[in-house]
Amino acid sequence: MGKTELDFRNMGVGKLFTLQLIPALLGMVASALYVVADGIFVGRGVGSDAIAAVNINNPVMTLVSGIGLMFGMGGGVMASVALSRGEKKRANDILMRTVVASVVVSGLLTIFLCLFPIEAGMILGSDEYLSGMVAEYLFWYALCFPFMVLMTALPFFIRLSNPSVPMWALATGAILNVILDWLFIFPFGCGLFGAAIATGIGQTVGALIMIFYLFKKNLAVHFVRISVKMNAIPSWIKDIWYMMCLGFAVFLSEVTVSIMGIAGNYAFMKELGPDGVAAFSIVCYIFPVIFMVFNATIQSAQPIISYNYGCGLLHRSKQALRYALYFAIGFAAIMMIVFLFQSQLVVDLFIPDKNNPAWGYADKGLPYFSADFIFFGINTIMIGYYMSLETLRKAVAYTLIRGILPVICFYVLPLWFGVSGLWMSVATADIITTFVIVATSLTKRTIVNSGNAVKQA
Repeated sequence: MGKTELDFRNMGVGKLFTLQLIPALLGMVASALYVVADGIFVGRGVGSDAIAAVNINNPVMTLVSGIGLMFGMGGGVMASVALSRGEKKRANDILMRTVVASVVVSGLLTIFLCLFPIEAGMILGSDEYLSGMVAEYLFWYALCFPFMVLMTALPFFIRLSNPSVPMWALATGAILNVILDWLFIFPFGCGLFGAAIATGIGQTVGALIMIFYLFKKNLAVHFVRISVKMNAIPSWIKDIWYMMCLGFAVFLSEVTVSIMGIAGNYAFMKELGPDGVAAFSIVCYIFPVIFMVFNATIQSAQPIISYNYGCGLLHRSKQALRYALYFAIGFAAIMMIVFLFQSQLVVDLFIPDKNNPAWGYADKGLPYFSADFIFFGINTIMIGYYMSLETLRKAVAYTLIRGILPVICFYVLPLWFGVSGLWMSVATADIITTFVIVATSLTKRTIVNSGNAVKQA
């Protein structure tokens, strides 16, 4: 077995999970500052139209995060299994192939969005009134996509040696982003251009910290020389394809959040106009933050699940799953209480003017939306668990269900419940998805138990 600082096979699962979770959560909280700081500074320093413009771009941000998670989690699962079998060279090769694939894909996306920012904005749900602001933010934000993708992907490998490094990298970038957001928007008056550049610089610095760390040779997984031999090309293609397959469900999860944002933008624009989109933008700022916490939770469990799965110790993998579910449900319950009883405080952070129609829409809508949190957490953890076990069909199937349903609900529920139906659409979709996951698991368990009873008879 390769040298690591954590013994995933013998250390207590609870202790391992805690060691992984605390720095992962702190890192994700720091990451959330990128999202929330932009929203607060743009809303207060530029205006509600600007915050609506940034919200329209949120699906692209989620897509970029999804690319990083796809390659990071897919490659991380492969590297964890390789290390559990004593194949350190193989784990290092997987890291290098993850980095190359991430940079190439994100680079192509950068080129496309920089060439066609206005057209991309219209696809995302912008109208003519907001299109200029949407294009301005999208163009400058897209320039740093390769570093943003690496900042999402590399922690999966670094956590196999030291879970604290991604935390410090993310925190450094986030603090820099907050400082630059304030500097560019208020003293310099750079508007959306300043907000986009501040975020890009912060994420680039965070990614560079992790890149330099991975050059250390005493890590469980580290950078090595890339093989450019022709006979290595087939193995490159095979590995990249397999890591994409492994990470496709988490990528799809991010895409479904993007689809939710796009469908919501269209639905709110149709029902309530730009003020409705501005109100919905608060959800689109906060929802990814909650998603980050759930992602941190399953990312903390992933190396434990995958490593012990590779060793044949599935009972330890299931124990890690239980810890992840307990934490996710507890956190979701707390957030639900905040949204139910303190929604005005949340709205005030983004839209300080209570006379703005968007403020009223958001204040009434956030409590309805909060019903989603517990079910969203359960679904995220279960999909991540099946990915960590390389059970791709289940992970993809459940992700597709939760991705398609919100779009349907956004257009069906308002017919029955009016504006309240808009706010309840995502929760309804996640509740149905949770029911399907639980029903499928119970049905499989019943079949297995029946088969065992027949054998004993």
